Amino acid sequence: MNLLKRYIPVLFLLTVVVTIQLVTHFTETTYYLTQLTMSAYYSVVVIGLCVLMGYGGQISLGHAGFFAIGGYLAGALTTHNLLSLQEHGLVSLLNKIGLLVGSTSLYGDALLTVQPLAACIIAVLTAGVIALAVGGPILKLKGHYLAMATLGFGIIIFRIALASAYFGEADGISEVPGFKLLPGIEVSGSFGARVSNYYIAWGMVIVAVILLLNLIHSRVGRALRSIHGAEEAANAMGVNTARYKLYIFVLSAVFAALAGVFVTHYNGGIGPSEAGVMKSVRYVAIVAVGGMANIWGALLMGIVLNFLSLRGVFGSYDDAVFGAILVIIMLFAPEGILKINPWQKIKSLFALFMAQNKEESTE
Repeated sequence: MNLLKRYIPVLFLLTVVVTIQLVTHFTETTYYLTQLTMSAYYSVVVIGLCVLMGYGGQISLGHAGFFAIGGYLAGALTTHNLLSLQEHGLVSLLNKIGLLVGSTSLYGDALLTVQPLAACIIAVLTAGVIALAVGGPILKLKGHYLAMATLGFGIIIFRIALASAYFGEADGISEVPGFKLLPGIEVSGSFGARVSNYYIAWGMVIVAVILLLNLIHSRVGRALRSIHGAEEAANAMGVNTARYKLYIFVLSAVFAALAGVFVTHYNGGIGPSEAGVMKSVRYVAIVAVGGMANIWGALLMGIVLNFLSLRGVFGSYDDAVFGAILVIIMLFAPEGILKINPWQKIKSLFALFMAQNKEESTE
């Protein structure tokens, strides 16, 4: 019964996804699928961060860095020409085992690049290894010290992307090829693949949600909740807090990197803005709005806020809006906007108003 209750929202999400696609088809508004696809990929980052913050009790202001690691590595490996190095050791070995693919550039030049699948695996594994290496020391910190450390990591990744010629410097990486998943199914920004890309993105979201739901309802999830509630007590009861915090940090980083890979192939490129500090602030703001320990709330807010942002609703004030959202939520709804009880708030305000009037009348 509990298992059925856990997966009913997943089935509802799947129904909503299919319904939206059908509505856009019959109303001839399929252009909305582009932003909905992007929102889905960004939401994968958000729900991974939600588990890290809400269940692991660890804040990260550097998740845009992991997103960029995945996207930039996938983009660089699938666009940089290795033809001149094809006789050299590692490149020759990769070519022999079929991990390289030949193609032609827009100008008709021969190219030899890493296959998108191999590039994806390399990018995600690299992000996981970096998270493992970085997470060990910085997760010993707490509170604002941890936030500052992860912020520093994000800034380092941003500066590397901005200054490295290999990653295109300020121009970023462009002309990233499509990512073939199956015959006839490819992650790319082509108009003809708009519907299939929409389902690929939301398929990733659904798989990610199922994995995280299983995680938080498992023994590991109970350990994470105990760490969030009282780390010292959990440690005293035999929970290896350092290991669990590191594992969930790595998992959330892998989610971010995987989303970065798919967004890069979908957009055909990636720029330094994806590694910017405000991107990390945006992810944290969305998690805060949805609720620190509420996967469904974080997912809902991720879809809504990212969609509005991608549609240009906030205009040039985009970053300012997300910064303001974070401040307002922390002040007035620290448990997330979905936890607000409007009637209770009204009663509290009314009681405060009556108390002030009573004080004034007694004076």
